[in-house]
Amino acid sequence: MHASYKGDATALVEGDRELTWSEYNAEKNKVANALVGMGVTADDKVVCYVHNCIERFLVTAAGDTLGITVVPMNYRLTAPEVEYIVGDSEARFVFFGEEFGDIIEAVRPSCPKVEAWISTGKSTAPGVLAWHDCVSTASPDTPPSLADGGGVMIYTSGTTGNPKGAYREPGQTSDEMRAKWFADMLAEFDIRGGDDVHLVCGPLYHGAPFSFAMIATGVGSKIVIMPKFDAETAARLIAEHGVGYTVMAPVLVKRFLALPDDVLSGYDLSSLHTIVTTGAPCPQSTKRELLERVGPVLYEFYGSTELGVNTIMKPADVLAKEGSCGREFPGVELAILREDGTEADVGEPGELYVRKHPLAFSGYYHKDDATRSAYHGEDLISVGDVAYRDADGFFFICDRKTDMIISGGVNIYPAEIENVLHQHPAIADCCVFGIPNEEFGEAVHASVELKDGASLTIDELKEWSRDKLADYKRPRSIDFVDALPRDQAGKLRKRELREPYWAGHERRVN
Repeated sequence: MHASYKGDATALVEGDRELTWSEYNAEKNKVANALVGMGVTADDKVVCYVHNCIERFLVTAAGDTLGITVVPMNYRLTAPEVEYIVGDSEARFVFFGEEFGDIIEAVRPSCPKVEAWISTGKSTAPGVLAWHDCVSTASPDTPPSLADGGGVMIYTSGTTGNPKGAYREPGQTSDEMRAKWFADMLAEFDIRGGDDVHLVCGPLYHGAPFSFAMIATGVGSKIVIMPKFDAETAARLIAEHGVGYTVMAPVLVKRFLALPDDVLSGYDLSSLHTIVTTGAPCPQSTKRELLERVGPVLYEFYGSTELGVNTIMKPADVLAKEGSCGREFPGVELAILREDGTEADVGEPGELYVRKHPLAFSGYYHKDDATRSAYHGEDLISVGDVAYRDADGFFFICDRKTDMIISGGVNIYPAEIENVLHQHPAIADCCVFGIPNEEFGEAVHASVELKDGASLTIDELKEWSRDKLADYKRPRSIDFVDALPRDQAGKLRKRELREPYWAGHERRVN
């Protein structure tokens, strides 16, 4: 559609590479026709293992045109993890960036179902196809669809065991439902149509940056792609292209705000009206600083790979409802249940469930037991988060159910403690978790990352928190780390911090 009425307008920008809408349309058709020539069928899965780049958009758009399922690959994975996802997804085709050639060579012998390995670069190993040879020479005409709408399967990181493929089957959502969701996303996040410009900051293997990039494609925005996030580069691109909206995980927002005032103020950010943050709790101090230095641009939502956007927090409510992730998103119904399955009272924490809706995932691929365990009854689905609702209908995420600390029989939610510790002026980041304790089963421990140049002692932090946290919530032990481990999407790798404390224990108390 965009190619037909504004074909010469810029669609995709990646460094010094650009595609107009006409070129975007023709190039994604070439990818689709190349796959057809290789024998792709409607049931096939196509893995896309690349950094943020133009080719990522072309493979995704080709999948939607054909009605097949594209599986984005986390580009930070090790060879065994890549091998697992390629095998578990039963992919027959794998597109990969040239920089991942060594990993691909390591896993190819263990992935016999893959019929074609396609490098997006020029150099290839024996048995690997080059993008130039199999895609660039294909027809630019639109091929016939194999199914009604493409599917997607994003692998969740999980806290234990192997990741699970959250699968949305091709054609599972009607055009009418997709159109309603699209309209709601534009309205709720203040996305202003085809003249708006979108900046891709976060990794496109993650659900949120991917979803907003697809919205940008649908509405016809110019899309500016950052292969890897850099705070000052983001500011420069916002000013250079007149960016209106972007997605930044809280850790990226922090890096953006870490720019000195004279640097950040040197770029014209007046076009920016929406920064969407999600994927992890965003400290209130970070929200407040963004509002002060950039303006009322922060939108936060709670959601998941499996269930999409479930709540929305708009700029007007950020200061009034501290710690909330917002109200229910249009068309979404949430429920908070006690362990006995009854509904929790206002203000009472319980497991958060989402009533199944047409845009929810079909299930975990080839993991029926895991799919069934996510359900309560026929249509309530949980991804294991604990939350409560206030009298005004705002939701507050307490923590992951699996992260909850049980100390002396009392439930303790690490996120609540982390929110308090983030208020200390010397603390840049923190992570709270349970460690073994003979008397109480678990004790509260905090790993703390200090701001550059700041100093703080364990005793000082314990004293500071004395009148801010109940006794049983205060950390019994604290350690200082140079940097907390996070993945590229900004999610904290809490297990890396917790595991050493539990080594040699037969079970985790929580």
